[in-house]
Amino acid sequence: MADPRLIILVLNNRDLNQVTWEMRIESGDPKFEASQELPDFPYAAYAESLGLKGIRVDRPKDVGPAWDAALAADRPVVYEAYTDPNISIIPPHITFEQAKNFTSAMVKGDPDEMHVIGASMRSILTGLLPHGGER
Repeated sequence: MADPRLIILVLNNRDLNQVTWEMRIESGDPKFEASQELPDFPYAAYAESLGLKGIRVDRPKDVGPAWDAALAADRPVVYEAYTDPNISIIPPHITFEQAKNFTSAMVKGDPDEMHVIGASMRSILTGLLPHGGER
């Protein structure tokens, strides 16, 4: 019998994230909400309505069990993971120009400025602390 599993991972951050971060990093422009934010869509629920298995995860502690359920499924799965659009996708090594543009985007009044800065600081500290800051 053929393996019926096909897992489609949807990283649902309700944002055209790659473009948002390119605007911040490449041109120093803040996020333009009118063109970047997407309406929320229930991908997992929609999959269920089509007869597929739908799994929605919105808490980090549920990621492992959700993958177990997806891998044990007897039919294709849409695995919808809610993600934070303000977690930086900046590569670990950026140029001075990119850092300057990012700072400029924040200074110009990016609507998510405080969240982006906080998430960026947590990411930096996680990389600096022993064991990634685990307790």
